Amino acid sequence: MKIFNNIFLGKKILIYGLGKSGISSYNFLKNKSYVYLYDDNQKIKLKLKNKIISLKEIQKINFDIIIISPGIDIAKCKLSNFLKKNFQKIHTDLDVLFSFYDNENITITGTNGKSTTAKILHDVLIDQNKDSRLIGNIGNPALSEKNITKKTVFVIEASSYQLDYSKIFKSKYAAILNITSDHIERHKSFKNYINAKFKLLKSQTSGSFAYVKKDDDLIIKEINKGKYKAKIYKVDASNLNKEISKITNKYFISDGNKENLSFILKIALKLKLNKKKLIKTINKFKGLDFRQQIIFDKNNLTIINDSKSTSFASSENVLKNLSDAYWILGGIPKKGDKFKLSKIKSKNLKAFVFGVHSKKFLKILKNKIKVKSFSNLQNTLKAIFSEINSHNLKKNIIFFSPAGASFDSFKNFEDRGYYFNQIIKKYINAKR
Repeated sequence: MKIFNNIFLGKKILIYGLGKSGISSYNFLKNKSYVYLYDDNQKIKLKLKNKIISLKEIQKINFDIIIISPGIDIAKCKLSNFLKKNFQKIHTDLDVLFSFYDNENITITGTNGKSTTAKILHDVLIDQNKDSRLIGNIGNPALSEKNITKKTVFVIEASSYQLDYSKIFKSKYAAILNITSDHIERHKSFKNYINAKFKLLKSQTSGSFAYVKKDDDLIIKEINKGKYKAKIYKVDASNLNKEISKITNKYFISDGNKENLSFILKIALKLKLNKKKLIKTINKFKGLDFRQQIIFDKNNLTIINDSKSTSFASSENVLKNLSDAYWILGGIPKKGDKFKLSKIKSKNLKAFVFGVHSKKFLKILKNKIKVKSFSNLQNTLKAIFSEINSHNLKKNIIFFSPAGASFDSFKNFEDRGYYFNQIIKKYINAKR
């Protein structure tokens, strides 16, 4: 653990946001500094009530450091003005982690595929007897890990929010899987979103390694106009031909997961991992819940739950490999999001839109794909199963990939995915 000249020791620190990352930050720092807590939701019940301070008290204290949870939007929170005045004092739990530990870390970011890539890479390292810890946007909060040794390797999934707020965090191995328009409501512009992602590469030092998608024009343009100290590898998914013959896992049929796989293989090569063990790990990978997850595959029907999809780009990665599929989408469409799948690729697909924002989706999909709209998910599935039973095709695919945020009707994408599974169970048990 690094102690000398550590900027978080013996300081007055405000932790803003008392979710998992906020509480883990408190537990990590409470005996190292003078820590105060605040959350917009004053009803949060904690054993730490004496540490939660009021808005008035915050204005009186001259804090050295402010640790902010990624989910907090500086422009819209209760401490908005205070944070804007003290912007240079803002840090994240990733900054704290980096300041105390100089362990090797591998950080994965991108618009789509972060969680899957990070999880597979973590599994690969574990299966090769490495002390890997999966942290960040997936797994445990960065500061909740215990018994860290010099051999511990951190595999970090980093969102644009985490990177945007971080000030000192650096990663030896960094990957930007892809970039498409996302989170514009939060970042205010696509350019700001890109800048947040590229902070990961710009913060790297010499002796570091960066991995980016080779055929992503936007990423390559950004690479070409900047100066980076890390050695940059351009990852090409089309070079998977030799390795893909050894992959029997159906999960890697989609273009998106092939891309994820190409990054894993490239990073594994640099880490000098055993290739046979790596392929074995990949073949047994079952996927993450609600991320292109096959929840039913029997007789003439396959059902895929991809509730994690909140953009068209995410859904398209799978759609381009499907035919005779019933695509279910709905939720809150992302600002500026566009459906880019060609008419040729879409001709054997049918889109079924549900929810209060159906008209927005219909407008985007008009003249591009066959589409019907419904008031809710239950009515959507009723119509789809009716078509399946009447058409009697050899193979049917129900692809639940909403391409929109879940907050119109659900707490999050997990809540939405679980709800879909519950409805599907009723149809499967009743009709199949």
